[in-house]
Parts: sequence; structure tokens; C-alpha cells
Amino acid sequence: METAGLIRLGAFIGVLLLFTALECVVPARTRVLPRLARWRTNLSLSVLGTVVSALMAPVLAVSVAAAASAQGWGLFNVLSFDPWMEGALAVVLLDFAVWAQHVAFHHVPWLWRLHSVHHTDRDLDATTGVRFHPVEIGISLLWKALVILALGPSVLAVIAFEVVLNATSIFTHSNTALPRRLDRALRRLIVTPAMHRIHHSVRHTETDSNYGFNLSVWDRLFGTYRGQAAMPLTLGLSDHQTERPARLVASLVLPFARRKP
Repeated sequence: METAGLIRLGAFIGVLLLFTALECVVPARTRVLPRLARWRTNLSLSVLGTVVSALMAPVLAVSVAAAASAQGWGLFNVLSFDPWMEGALAVVLLDFAVWAQHVAFHHVPWLWRLHSVHHTDRDLDATTGVRFHPVEIGISLLWKALVILALGPSVLAVIAFEVVLNATSIFTHSNTALPRRLDRALRRLIVTPAMHRIHHSVRHTETDSNYGFNLSVWDRLFGTYRGQAAMPLTLGLSDHQTERPARLVASLVLPFARRKP
């Protein structure tokens, strides 16, 4: 398990540094808020999420996959698949599970309160990909654990999925301008920064689109794909267009604050 954690950490740091550097070279948008204040808050939320993950170690994806394999639980431990096919299928099904979870966080009111912390960021960059409320992280861990128990994927497949999920979350949120042709080609298979940026629009109809983090097929399949945003594109939430989203305490208490009627 320690090896899996080191692999994830190494991939996370490498991808974060890569796209942070690319944002400086080929930025897609001009920043609205000061960079350092946002980074401090977003990365602090990531650290708190890591603490939650450490406290919930028994239900971490890799731990649950190891337990399911040892006990023979889950679909893949009942049916016989070629290891490569099983691994690929596991990654695809887990990606769908994360997509479905994301949809739920938008449409279930108390889950949206937690997820809105992610959407209050008025700029999008690589650090937004790790900006999630710690309670949301805990719920996500439980959901993944249940899905893994049902599927019974190999530990290796789960490690691969976790690395891909972390990397694509950073990539899709990055403030990186891809050439238009490359963007069009990539989004036939995976979510691109330009595609996911629409999801962070203040317009409700655009926020309820492009839920994917990795594969773009789910939004196309379920009718939630949007290829172009209305202009001008303003990011964040319409009732949080201030500097407060860049503050750590304000972000932590946001889900529990009384809302205006």
C-alpha cells in the first residue's frame, strides 16, 4: 500500500508542476484573482483532503481492492476475464462511477452545498483540480469503496485508475490553451480544459453540462455534452463573485452557511 501511495504522490506532483508551468507559457485566460492567495487556499484544501484520506485508510480504493481480491468479492472475482481486458474495463467503469457521482453532487441539494466549494473558484488552473471540501473527499472515498466492492477490480487496475483520475483532474482544470485542432481531436475521447471550463460557467445551463473528468463519452451518451459556451464566459458562481473564494476559512464554512431565501 505504501508503494501505491508513493506512485500516486509522485504522479500528482509531476502532473501539477507540468501544467502549472504550461499555464505560464500558454495561458487560456487572464486571471481574475491574485494567484498566490488562490493557490494557498486550494492547496490547503488538498492537504486537508489528504488528512481525511489518511483517517479513512481502511476504505481507501487500494485497500478495498486488496480486501475484495483476498475475499473473492465483486464481479471480476466471479467472472473470468483476461487480465488486460479486466484492467481496462475496470478503469472505464470506475470512470463512469466518478461521472455519476459528479452528477449527483450537482443535483442533490446537500451534496451541492459541499461541491459548490469547488465551483466558487473564479479562476481555473491546475490547483482547482484539487480544490474540494474535505467532507466531499470523505463521501467520494466511501462511494469509490462501494463501487470497488461491487466490481472487485485488481489492485493494479485501481492504482492505474487513481493515477489517471488525479492527472486528468489537474489537466482538465488547467488554464492551458491547446491548439483548436488538438482540442477537437482530444475531446472525442477525453475531456479537455476548454471542454471542462464550460462546466465552471456561472450560467446554470452550462454548469449542468460536461461533468466528465477523464472520458468524454459519458456526457455525449447521456446528453450533457456542450461543445461551446456562450460568450463572455464568466467562471465561478454568480453569488460568489468576490475575493472570498480565495480564503480558506470562507471555503471551509461555505457549505454550512445559511443561504439567502
